[in-house]
Amino acid sequence: MDAASPATGQEFRRQFVEFAIGAGVLRFGEFKTKAGRLSPYFFNAGLFHDGASLGALGRYYAQAALASNIAFDLIFGPAYKGITLAAATAMALAQLGHNVPFSYNRKEAKDHGEGGSIVGAPLAGRVLIIDDVISAGTSVRESEAMIRAAGAVPAGVLIALDRQERGQGSISATQEVSRNYGIPVTAIATLDDVLATLGGRADLKDRIPAIEEYRRQYGA
Repeated sequence: MDAASPATGQEFRRQFVEFAIGAGVLRFGEFKTKAGRLSPYFFNAGLFHDGASLGALGRYYAQAALASNIAFDLIFGPAYKGITLAAATAMALAQLGHNVPFSYNRKEAKDHGEGGSIVGAPLAGRVLIIDDVISAGTSVRESEAMIRAAGAVPAGVLIALDRQERGQGSISATQEVSRNYGIPVTAIATLDDVLATLGGRADLKDRIPAIEEYRRQYGA
């Protein structure tokens, strides 16, 4: 599918932040990240765990995919979280008039029946990887290897939230993935969108100073 920007513009990004806050997926307080940092906010896509929230999440992923300018022929969801994300995104894209195949991997290859480690459509053409967040980039590395091994081309990565903070070096984790694999990384929303949304919420404005201080320490 060739990339195309939706006519609705970029409003969906801040709408997504509001949606994540309302669902309790984006939380504020003190949380320890995988990198051992104490973060004043936390995003857990695993808490989109009912039909209505997953359906809405798929629509936000679909909008972000169309707005990304990444041309893709197939959606790939790395196990485990990426499986439902890829399926929900594919269904939402179809509802928007873009019927795109999807596939995902098993953690362990199946040695009976159809066998293999890939389920769904064969990996072919330009493949958009769908995941929740990028921390160490492990799932992207494994996905990129599987896609290339099948003779397909990794087209890019789409995640839910870009924290815009440093990875292993001075650039962000998403920028590291883009540099290491030569593919674009895009997100439904970024920390900029989170801060802009909080700025318009009288009940949550007091969370901004802690997030800005965290960004001064760890931002890319």
